[in-house]
Amino acid sequence: MGSGKILVAQGGGPTAVINQSLVGVALEARRFREVTRVYGAMHGVRGIVNEDFIDLTQETSHNLELVAGTPSSALGSTRDKPDLKYCHEIFNVLRAHEIEHFFYIGGNDSSDTVRIVSEEARKASYPLRCIHIPKTIDNDLVGNDHTPGFPSAARFVAQAFAGANLDNASLPGVYVGVVMGRHAGFLTAASALGKKFPDDGPHLIYMPERVFEIERFLRDVKSTYEKFGRCVIAVSEGIHDASGAPIATLLAKEIERDDHGNVQLSGTGALADLLCEEIKSKLGIKRVRGDTFGYLQRSFIGCVSDVDQREAREVGEKAVQFAMWGDRDGSVAIRRTGFYSVDYELLPLEAVAGKTRTMEDEFISESGTDVTDAFRMYLRPLLGSGMPDAFRLRPNPVAKVLKR
Repeated sequence: MGSGKILVAQGGGPTAVINQSLVGVALEARRFREVTRVYGAMHGVRGIVNEDFIDLTQETSHNLELVAGTPSSALGSTRDKPDLKYCHEIFNVLRAHEIEHFFYIGGNDSSDTVRIVSEEARKASYPLRCIHIPKTIDNDLVGNDHTPGFPSAARFVAQAFAGANLDNASLPGVYVGVVMGRHAGFLTAASALGKKFPDDGPHLIYMPERVFEIERFLRDVKSTYEKFGRCVIAVSEGIHDASGAPIATLLAKEIERDDHGNVQLSGTGALADLLCEEIKSKLGIKRVRGDTFGYLQRSFIGCVSDVDQREAREVGEKAVQFAMWGDRDGSVAIRRTGFYSVDYELLPLEAVAGKTRTMEDEFISESGTDVTDAFRMYLRPLLGSGMPDAFRLRPNPVAKVLKR
């Protein structure tokens, strides 16, 4: 007889819908008679090695539903990137607690953790089913049409740029908005969905899939400013030069790094300030403003895609079904089957773990500073219902009397 115990954890950056996946696992698991306990690990893999668990079996369904509709990670998260030794500790804890099913909600690094833990269990001939549940606002998990968390963050970015464009049209100048995305430009590209009229911003979109050249950037801004009398720019935090060096490191006097040694791109505001200074000093434009969206786009309450909510719940539910009825470990993936519908499949962990998806060429315009209609068609249904709209006064000029 098995223990009937399962464990679920959340890793990496929070999203607006990651708790939908958590609750999907908890409620779906409680439908199976063989499940005796549903545990949650506090703060991801760190909580596992510290044996910091809570019993979700004792949580009411009503409160779980309320938590599901709340952004951010209800169990807490971690930026720990486990190596083999760390994963062996994770496995030892899972075995000690007689955990039979391990579900980890997260992105690239999380999928790799699940892969290593799965291999450790196999070496020890311990019956542990390991399932990775996709999550990332960067939309950079391979094998997925899109990833839960991205649509809601994209909805925020599109609406934020729609608002920035309206502000910029009222008081013309240059506006630079820096969006998350170290290697993949999907989220920055979402800014294009904030456009309605031909002269709306963002007028220029810079993604890490294309080499960024300062001089060309300045020419683009100058040309756009001369054409429209203003310029709205969306920039990915991960833009880089031909050598791969982040632009932030080339312009900044001091460089911050995260716990993994990566250049700190999010949250500092440095890139926006540096680009604004380049525009002011090189082009002589006085009204130049910059914003860094930072953490705002990840868990912004009240700006959530209903499509994203539904699919985030379903990947959690499907993870449990795959674990209970399947005979293999894997990573749940979303597959688009129509306009608009999706299905779910279980991919081999090695097909997803540690890999990074970037924007396909068909989604990026020839100029490299805009997106194509193919991308707009790809993203629009993901943003969900009730997207706000903007309108203009029609030009009905009155004849001048004194200044004819």
